[in-house]
Amino acid sequence: MKVLWSIMVILIVLLQVRLWVGEGSYAQVWGLSETIAEQRQENAKLAARNERLYAEVRNLGSGQGAVEERARKDLGLIRDDETFFLVLEP
Repeated sequence: MKVLWSIMVILIVLLQVRLWVGEGSYAQVWGLSETIAEQRQENAKLAARNERLYAEVRNLGSGQGAVEERARKDLGLIRDDETFFLVLEP
C-alpha cells in the first residue's frame, strides 16, 4: 500500500511540474497572452495607418484639387498665374 501511495505522489508531482514549468504551462500561456495583447495593439495602430493611407489614395483619385495640394505642399510647385513669396524668419 505504501508503494502505491509513493507512486501516486510521484505522479502528482510530475503533473504539477508539467503544469507550472513544461510546454503549455501557466507561465508559457501567460507569456503568450502578453505577446498577443502587444500584437493586437500594434495591429490596431497599423489598421489606423492603413485607413489614413486608403483615404489619401481615394482623395487623390477623386479630383485634381488633392493632387494640386500635394504638389504645392510637398514639391513647392505653383501655377502660371500665381506668385511665389518666400518669407524668411530673422
